[in-house]
Amino acid sequence: MADFHGVFPYLVSPVHADGRIRTEVLGRLCDDLIKSGVHGLTPLGSTGEFAYLDAAQRTSVVQTTIEAAHGRVPVVAGVVSTVTADAVAQAKAYERLGADGILAILEAYFPLPDASVDSYFRSIADAVDIPVVIYTNPQFQRSDLSLDVIARLSAHPRIKYIKDASTNTGRLLSIMNRCGDAIGVFSASAHIPAAVMLIGGVGWMAGPACIIPRQSVDLYNLCLAKRWDEALVLQRRLWRINEAFARYNLAACIKAGLAIQGYDVGDPLAPQAALTADERKVIEALLREVG
Repeated sequence: MADFHGVFPYLVSPVHADGRIRTEVLGRLCDDLIKSGVHGLTPLGSTGEFAYLDAAQRTSVVQTTIEAAHGRVPVVAGVVSTVTADAVAQAKAYERLGADGILAILEAYFPLPDASVDSYFRSIADAVDIPVVIYTNPQFQRSDLSLDVIARLSAHPRIKYIKDASTNTGRLLSIMNRCGDAIGVFSASAHIPAAVMLIGGVGWMAGPACIIPRQSVDLYNLCLAKRWDEALVLQRRLWRINEAFARYNLAACIKAGLAIQGYDVGDPLAPQAALTADERKVIEALLREVG
């Protein structure tokens, strides 16, 4: 099975006014991110506005990313649904398209007991022959992954990683202590990636890496070399981007940053709003600051 590690940008989903995916823009972004040194690509993460896209749009985003990557880096495609059968169908379809892994995300209208959460993720992993990254974000999800569920799922032969987007780095350490080498931990922009690498993380999957890929890769390499003093200096500088990311709408912030850098990715999908002119100036100033 593929070994996932390092910086995986959560890709935006560029959409024309008529609903078509801007495949040329997305393809160019993927190519430039790979040339910047990122270790993988993640279409249909939170920054990819998965909750706002229909099935055809999601398929187009995944297919475009896989074609642009052309085997140079792994593509871990987001799968999300409120219905297990639909999530399984998505995972199978993306595997057929050539995805190297699945980022499994659970949506829930009603809260679910642990047994149902376990069953959802296990069903996705049972349906494919590629690694599965389980995802948890208690800020936005009605049903979270408990430590007990994570520990049980880590025994599955294809559930090899977890992306935890909570703000609780101590929870990551608890996961590592409970699961050992059975599951690799990816952090999010809500964590301080250098700290997560210090305690044993394998990398991070995050939207800001779309607009600061080279700097993110530099940070990862410093952590990998255990040059912690230098890593923390860079981490402090880059954290300003994460602070802005947390302050504004996720997709709007990253899409504005990419537009400033010359990528015509469009606005976030309604009813989300684009950044105001003043908010965009904040992002522009931060990008200048981090180089």
